[in-house]
Amino acid sequence: MKQLTNRFWYLLSVFAGILFTLAFAPFNFSYLAPLALCLLFAVWQNTSPNQALLRGYLFGLGSFGLGISWVYISIHDFGGSSPLIAASLTFLFVGFWAIFPALVGYLSVKIQPINGRNRSYLALPVVWMLVEYLRGKLVLNGFPWLQSAYSQLDTPLAGYIPLVGGYGTGFIVALTASGLLAIVQNPRCRYLLMFALLSIWGAGRYLQSISWTQAIGEPIQVSLLQGNITQDQKWRPENKLNTLQWYQAMTEAHWDSAIIVWPETSIPAYLSDVNDWFLRPLSQAAEQHQTSIIVSLPINNTEANEKYNAVMSLGKQTSVYKKTHLLPFGEYLPWQPISGLILNNLGMRLGLFTEGSLDQPLLKAAGYPFITTICYEDAFDELALNHLSTAAFLINVTNDGWFGQSIEPYQHLQIARMRALETGRYLLRATNTGATAIVNPKGKILNQAPLFEATTLTDRITPMQGLTPYAHLGEKPVLILLMILFLTLLLSDSLFSSLIKNKSEN
Repeated sequence: MKQLTNRFWYLLSVFAGILFTLAFAPFNFSYLAPLALCLLFAVWQNTSPNQALLRGYLFGLGSFGLGISWVYISIHDFGGSSPLIAASLTFLFVGFWAIFPALVGYLSVKIQPINGRNRSYLALPVVWMLVEYLRGKLVLNGFPWLQSAYSQLDTPLAGYIPLVGGYGTGFIVALTASGLLAIVQNPRCRYLLMFALLSIWGAGRYLQSISWTQAIGEPIQVSLLQGNITQDQKWRPENKLNTLQWYQAMTEAHWDSAIIVWPETSIPAYLSDVNDWFLRPLSQAAEQHQTSIIVSLPINNTEANEKYNAVMSLGKQTSVYKKTHLLPFGEYLPWQPISGLILNNLGMRLGLFTEGSLDQPLLKAAGYPFITTICYEDAFDELALNHLSTAAFLINVTNDGWFGQSIEPYQHLQIARMRALETGRYLLRATNTGATAIVNPKGKILNQAPLFEATTLTDRITPMQGLTPYAHLGEKPVLILLMILFLTLLLSDSLFSSLIKNKSEN
């Protein structure tokens, strides 16, 4: 009987993990996020730390197993690995990140006092968010995929994002889950708890009506180019000229736009190979038409043995941004030399890039400075906040062609939308195969190109100024609050345990 009961909790843990991922794009069942966490918090009730560890790990396998299944496509379809090796590496990747919800379960049960259920309602969301921060910021250069707040961009809780950012909003999601559990388990406090939750969500709806930033100029026309060149064809030498001609022709067809943005590494060659005969004439033509062109290409410095993933502005103002936050196992190899030896033995060759400086001057387009991020960088809010006070909009260039027709492009666009909402700026997002989109300062998609089509997306944006409260303060106030709550729980647990021990001895 006990074995059957354990199996039920194990299956429920996996089921809750799957429900959690269904709250994110492209499924967008946003309200499943607090419900899934409520189920997870329930399976951690009245259990040992080790049991909570296992159930949390099963939750992680369900969540990441569905949510980052696209890793297989990248390794197999474009990395050239066999199905067995690709499946094994994907399972290892999923299994590694599943450790983090397991850690939440272990710590939450470990620190809650004996028969202290009421206090555990606070411990669960506090520990959940601290571990999300650990995963999203610190481990392997950060992996913020499937973080709670991203699921809430189209719910009233989105109103909190310009105020307390993703981690603060994620805490409210987890607190909602804990509140739902408390409503079920504490009938005498049910109506008070329901009122509290409704007030929190109602306040979020009100906050959505506030405009934290203001326009500083007239709307300008922009065009985003989506070449739809598959990853297995992109770097073939025989395709280079056709690729450049397509982007040049699409650019020339949109000289009426003030800004034209090409996707990540849309130029499949180093700067030194194309600068004289292609980029300089294109930049001169852009200046004549009073247009700014934003292109992306790799830059190599053979003397210093350095290679950068970069964005370059062409036209009246020409300058370069070098990617600062590199992708682990994609653009650099952590855990060297072990990771390098393993990947070499598997026959996988990855690009090894050099980090750009964190204090690079902002690029300019149409006379306005803007924040630049390349691909995965848009998952990190600190990069969008850096020099934001002087930036009028955001530009992100991405190549999600590595992940084929999977759920990854939809998830990545959802993450990018968060940056627009946190900063109160328009976001121009140009991608190779999709999802190319223009996002307004409220995080809403104004216009989006269809995936896997060679096309151009044209619309108008307004340069913005001013800072949201979150842009002013950053994540520190939320992190400090979470740490204070966590330490309070630890100290109260120690004090409670000491009192129980002294009482039993007497």
